[in-house]
Amino acid sequence: MSGFVSAALAFPAVLFSFLLVVVIGYWGLALLGVLDIEDGDIGFFGGVPLSISLSLLVAFSWFLSLVGTVLIEGAPLRILLGFGVLAGALVGGALGTRLVIVPLRRVFAGAEPTRQDFVGRVAVVRTSSVTEDFGQAEATAADGSSAIVQIRLAGEGNLGVGSRVVIYDYDPAGEFFWVSPMELEAEKD
Repeated sequence: MSGFVSAALAFPAVLFSFLLVVVIGYWGLALLGVLDIEDGDIGFFGGVPLSISLSLLVAFSWFLSLVGTVLIEGAPLRILLGFGVLAGALVGGALGTRLVIVPLRRVFAGAEPTRQDFVGRVAVVRTSSVTEDFGQAEATAADGSSAIVQIRLAGEGNLGVGSRVVIYDYDPAGEFFWVSPMELEAEKD
């Protein structure tokens, strides 16, 4: 057992050993309910929640660096070889993560995106004016994609190209979003 511990605490495995402790702590807290994790709040990478993607990358990289550390033990130029093991562990970890993530995408495919997903998001006006009858803005979805959407402004207002607005409602009958101008603190003074 002491051989395992010494290998886990030797360069380059020690870098990933620390990260693995962080990952285990994260999932332990999540399991106990201390951390409230929801897929949409964390973000996605490769179609899988970021927490799962990073955890897999750390686990695969740790294992490969541990194996590499044991293989180069006692070799001349051990530190130089350690940097090679570090690079190889990162590349191998990324490849292993990719192999696992591809089938997991189907599990996390979830519901199809809807127009309601834009409600509550900030958009940038792309037309010369916005009124109760006319206007377009570019809105960015949670996944980073953007779309040009039809917007309407209730009441009087002076919104032009580049104005930032907050989308607060969707009208399914008219297929447009209701927006409100976004006020900056500097403009209030």
